[in-house]
Amino acid sequence: MSVVLGARSLSSVLSVGHFIKHLPSLKKSAICTTGKASGCSQYGSLKLPLFRALDHSQKGKIHLYVDSLLQWNQKMNLTAVEEENNVLERHIEDSLAVMEPVQSYYLSHCGTSFDDLSVVDVGSGAGLPGLILAIAYPGWKITLLESMNKRCVFLEHVVSHIGLQNVQIVRDRAENVGQIDEFRERFDVAIARAVADMRVLAEYCLPLVRVGGLFVAAKGHDPHEEVMNAEKAIHLMGGSLMKTCPVESHSQYGRRTAVICRKDNHTPRKYPRTPGTPSKLPL
Repeated sequence: MSVVLGARSLSSVLSVGHFIKHLPSLKKSAICTTGKASGCSQYGSLKLPLFRALDHSQKGKIHLYVDSLLQWNQKMNLTAVEEENNVLERHIEDSLAVMEPVQSYYLSHCGTSFDDLSVVDVGSGAGLPGLILAIAYPGWKITLLESMNKRCVFLEHVVSHIGLQNVQIVRDRAENVGQIDEFRERFDVAIARAVADMRVLAEYCLPLVRVGGLFVAAKGHDPHEEVMNAEKAIHLMGGSLMKTCPVESHSQYGRRTAVICRKDNHTPRKYPRTPGTPSKLPL
């Protein structure tokens, strides 16, 4: 794991130890990592086909992630979901479900392999979906882009706790990172979940995607109007809207939508604009 800081110095970063010593104790999760419903009533009745399909080691790592998320959430605002089963259904399964249509479109339009991608999770927050993808796809190189220091401290802790070697954490704003050559147009896929309006997301994400790569936004059950309003912004960033794919979800409406865009041309150098501008003045 590596941690890349933004404009502020390393001395301004609060330590993991500072947070851990103030965390309340939490009972160990009862999530079963064997994948055998008969031996674990905790999730035996839950509808988790994608989680169940993971191997024993991957389930164990998600077990550790859920424990850490719920523990740290008692001191930090990481998620509104506070029960283990709900975390599995609404966060873990949802994060995995979005990738099913993405794999199909990537292999048919972007590349011949889905095994060794470079992926950036923009506005990663608690590491959703980026950390789950790092566990499910160990051959991928995952960059978690998050501007809030406290959340980055959590991400640093959980990556170390789980022992993930394929994750980089970048503490900065997407508008800044999109203008840095080290990151600009370097990723096969940029993904964002519950971050911002599509017009804003296009300016955050597409400058980071290589020509021929994908930008994926995980949206709600009916984002049609939002997506249509974002077509100009997507085009200005060098992209094109490929598909909106409904995916099964445990959210209120029973489904979410994966909005998939392809990067066709280089993003003009003036984008992304300065920090705060995309959200204040969407394209």
